[in-house]
Amino acid sequence: MKPLNSQKIQSKLRNKFLKEGVKMLGGETIFFSKDTKIGKNVLIEPYVVFGPKVKIGNNVTIKSFSHLEGCKIENKVEVGPYARIRPDTLLKEGSKIGNFVEVKKSTVGKKSKVNHLSYIGDTDIGKATNVGAGTITCNYDGIKKHKTKIKDKVFIGSNSSLVAPVIIDNESIVGAGSVITKNVSKKSLALTRALQTEIKNYERKK
Repeated sequence: MKPLNSQKIQSKLRNKFLKEGVKMLGGETIFFSKDTKIGKNVLIEPYVVFGPKVKIGNNVTIKSFSHLEGCKIENKVEVGPYARIRPDTLLKEGSKIGNFVEVKKSTVGKKSKVNHLSYIGDTDIGKATNVGAGTITCNYDGIKKHKTKIKDKVFIGSNSSLVAPVIIDNESIVGAGSVITKNVSKKSLALTRALQTEIKNYERKK
């Protein structure tokens, strides 16, 4: 596509969404695809890119420097800043995806949150679950992709690795810094940490 033609198309798309009531901050920095669909009372901050096949519901906020493609976002969802939402992702009503979070081929359930520095791939997350900062779903073993299932009202502590295939059952807790390789049963605490060692009055060798 020639640059001039591309500019005309983007200008046309921006004007179309403005007429439909979409609120844009720095509209000239926001890029849409021809098939982008946006509901009512949506706010889009500067430097957001919509790839193909994005559908957004009502009362949604897309914060700056986010990239979305091939995804569906339901009502009352917040995305970004600096979020990447990849194909076959569904963000359900009231969910939140925060800064430096990548989501691929996953469902994030109602009122669930993935707020900071995480990768969620090939994963189903239930309702009212909190995924702590630095959590990684280890979905690829070098040959095949595997599924992670995190059920309802689960708390995943920061800096945890969930090695798929694995299921984290309802109302369970994963302690921060854990590497989870086995299923976690309902209302359980799963923790994998080495004991902390401290040597008193230690002096480094010279």
